[in-house]
Amino acid sequence: MRIDTRLADRLKKINPSLTLAITAKAKKLKADGFDVLNFGAGEPDFDTPDFVKKAAIEAINSGFTKYTPTTGIPELKKLISEKFKKENSLEYTVNQIVVSCGAKHSIFNALFVLLNRNDEVLIPVPYWVSYPEMVNLCEAAPRYIHTSAANSFKITAKDLEKHITTKTKLLILNSPSNPSGCVYSPEELKEIAEICVKKRVFVLSDEIYEKIIFDNIKHVSIASFNKDIYDLTITVNGLSKSYSMTGWRIGYLGGPADVTEAISNLQDHTTSNPNSIAQKAAIAALSNTSNFCKDVCAEFQKRRDFMVSRIKTMKNISCVNPQGAFYVFCDISKTKLNSATFANRLLEEAYVSLIPGNGFGMDKNIRISFATSMETIKNGMDRLEQWLNKL
Repeated sequence: MRIDTRLADRLKKINPSLTLAITAKAKKLKADGFDVLNFGAGEPDFDTPDFVKKAAIEAINSGFTKYTPTTGIPELKKLISEKFKKENSLEYTVNQIVVSCGAKHSIFNALFVLLNRNDEVLIPVPYWVSYPEMVNLCEAAPRYIHTSAANSFKITAKDLEKHITTKTKLLILNSPSNPSGCVYSPEELKEIAEICVKKRVFVLSDEIYEKIIFDNIKHVSIASFNKDIYDLTITVNGLSKSYSMTGWRIGYLGGPADVTEAISNLQDHTTSNPNSIAQKAAIAALSNTSNFCKDVCAEFQKRRDFMVSRIKTMKNISCVNPQGAFYVFCDISKTKLNSATFANRLLEEAYVSLIPGNGFGMDKNIRISFATSMETIKNGMDRLEQWLNKL
């Protein structure tokens, strides 16, 4: 057997993470004793709340450590169904809900059961780094809809219709967005929904940042408008961002019954059930009536306001005020540096770590996370400004 034939051909389409090198370099510098300020985090810096931890400990102590139904325990699925109805105006029965090992797993499962080889998937740019790679793994073809800061990095219905071909199977929509922080208005979503219904295009609506949304803006699920778009939409959510449970790996989706049945069959033969203990913790999160999510969101908004106000005073860098998530997506085109060079030089010369935009499809941008302390943000903005002044 030739060495170059040992691995499956589908893996040739998967690109290594463009952020891995900069992240590894930042970790090494920190281990070597340098005062590296990290703005690359894709997870909240707040600890998982105690009421969630307590539920997990009780699950362990009570022996709830065995297999569960593949798509999640009935009590959790019932709570998710109620959450969808109350917060998103979506009527999903428990049979239309699948709990998986994180929202990323939910997204991959949905793509895997929907896509055939050479189907086209429309992805707005900038995008979360894993969307194109998941599409490639499904042997489908990512097709990109480029956006601009002028429209807050959002696609319009006209943009969408222009890119639809006879091969288009699905649109991936992420609102609030990683990395741009854009949030689609109800009017914008309605227009997009009308095109998807007209052209019979599925929508995968990634709503993982739903509870991290600012300026009293209300999150709206695209599937909530009418039955036509509801029947074409898979709504993905989870607890990683909202309850600071990234490592617990609980995500979920709701969708048409034939799609969720197919996902259930797929999960039967891949992961089986999500972690039993984490499912009990998820019940505690979804049942809780505290202000944890609101308090966290309020703190993120303070950080966003401070970071954006500082960036707006700096030279050769600009940004759009994010309406959700916990990132500021900055334009660095005036520096004449590509995103990787910018990120590497900033790390080496000022010990500030952030994520280059090439991994998100925009090489003239960088992503700065404000999922870190205000003290770190203040020091990091000082260093960034001083470094920019020296360019």
